[in-house]
Amino acid sequence: MIIEQCPNCSSERYVKSGIINDRQRYKCKDCSYFFTVNKLGKSIDNYYVNKALQLYLEGLTYREIERILGISHVSVLNWVKKYNIKRPQNTNYHPTYKILNHEELSKYFSQKSNLSGAGTLVTELGDKFMLIKWERFKN
Repeated sequence: MIIEQCPNCSSERYVKSGIINDRQRYKCKDCSYFFTVNKLGKSIDNYYVNKALQLYLEGLTYREIERILGISHVSVLNWVKKYNIKRPQNTNYHPTYKILNHEELSKYFSQKSNLSGAGTLVTELGDKFMLIKWERFKN
């Protein structure tokens, strides 16, 4: 990572000042602040963050989201905490989901029986589609 300015005073006047934990250390000439380069880390595309949160709100569990998107369930849990996402407490409906390609999705919607008695949501997942359907629990 390229250092452009001091994180403390935004000065561009700094010098190298040793190595700490295999990371270059710098010292600002203006404020005498010591700093190191931040780790870049592994970042996940915002598309997947949004999809994971959508699926969470639709009622899927963390592990189901992990299997569908290929993202750790712990990451999904951390995003839910970070963005303070609250799932609506409605126990009258139970979501079920299917992963379908374009042809299967067309066949699904051509059958009239699939269009009544439940709410349906379709969302894109790469080259496939996820169909989420809410059906009432039977008493």
